[in-house]
Amino acid sequence: MNQTTQASNKALVLEAFDTLFNKRDYAAAERFWSPNYIQHSAHIAPGREGLFNLIKGTPPTLKYEPGLIIAEGDFVIVHGRFSGFGQPVNWIAADILRVQDGVLVEHWDVIQDEASREQSKSSQPMFGDAFPE
Repeated sequence: MNQTTQASNKALVLEAFDTLFNKRDYAAAERFWSPNYIQHSAHIAPGREGLFNLIKGTPPTLKYEPGLIIAEGDFVIVHGRFSGFGQPVNWIAADILRVQDGVLVEHWDVIQDEASREQSKSSQPMFGDAFPE
């Protein structure tokens, strides 16, 4: 696995997430997710359809912001923020994806409510360089 493949995998994940979560272009999103997609998240029903149906059921105000992204071999980890999905606080997520033959084939996540300035014992934001408004 070389740097070019890892850079390509990172770009693939970023484009896939933007296409599905922000643009909500389900037809275009199908080319990024394998029909045999394996979902390990406790928040999402199995397969590509489970993910797509979850997004279809969220408010149109849903927004995904990517942050740090790291690739190693076939795996990509992206640290991001989900907002505008109908919950009282944003979610900060570390999404772990396995890429095979140019498509996303497997996913795990770690999700946490975003802390406010008052809640943060470290006095540092969980995402980016500023606390949410």
